[in-house]
Amino acid sequence: MLSTSMVQFIQAHWEEIASRTIIAIRNHPELKTLSKRPDVELREWCQEILQRLGYLLGTTKDGDVQRRFRSLGKLRFEESIPLHEAVLRLHIFKDKIIGFVHEQGYPMTAVQLYAEEEFEQRLSRLFDACVYSVVCGYEDGMSVERRIAS
Repeated sequence: MLSTSMVQFIQAHWEEIASRTIIAIRNHPELKTLSKRPDVELREWCQEILQRLGYLLGTTKDGDVQRRFRSLGKLRFEESIPLHEAVLRLHIFKDKIIGFVHEQGYPMTAVQLYAEEEFEQRLSRLFDACVYSVVCGYEDGMSVERRIAS
């Protein structure tokens, strides 16, 4: 049972999560390239994912989701963003979402605790699938460049 109210709560507060993510990106010493990106770009990236979170959580094996994140990986390559930064940004974003949920102090009945645990498991599976797809897309971009250079 995925707590739809938790997803709706996150979607309603996407701006707060996006702001926390942007601050973390700006302050992380290993995100030298991404930290230079405009706030509006980083905010829109967060917004797109958070506003579609319910759909994304239910479709981690969906070809549509894989294609979307694969194309993002290829785009990151074309933008000369190092792969480790593209992956680290996803990890930071996931941590900011989970941290936000934990800070809200949902009542800890057995049902709520189960819903929160299930949410975290689904979110982790989603972000694992996103990381894999981003890496595949990045590699696609690299192989295209190699073919052009040959």
